[in-house]
Amino acid sequence: MSFNNSNVQPVYFGIGRRKTSVAKVTLIPGTGSLVVNHKPGPLYLHYNSQYIDSSKAPLTALGLENSYDIYVNTHGGGLKGQSDAIRLGVARALCYISNEHRSQLKPEGFLVRDARVKERKKYGLRKARKAPQYSKR
Repeated sequence: MSFNNSNVQPVYFGIGRRKTSVAKVTLIPGTGSLVVNHKPGPLYLHYNSQYIDSSKAPLTALGLENSYDIYVNTHGGGLKGQSDAIRLGVARALCYISNEHRSQLKPEGFLVRDARVKERKKYGLRKARKAPQYSKR
């Protein structure tokens, strides 16, 4: 039994994280569409041009915005964190395609995981660091 593998397209994966958001990104050669959680990307990202542009920024930096379809499964956090997680996932997936992409994406800052997360609240404090007002007497 033989299989015809002539129509099999390469698939590239990347995982991006930001705050509490996680985005599992799949890049497939195509026309440049963005699908997030089985919905069109602009609809999921509330037609916010900043979020949409941020998600596609690594492709735009390489001039490949109409070369790959982006399929994303994301959860956690809000739309801003999720769009930044998608950006990191796309950049990591592009690095699997070619090491030359890495040398172009790294100076732009697309391969850096933004590790800033909300600090936990501590016992005896009102927030993470805010203390009750000090009373001398």
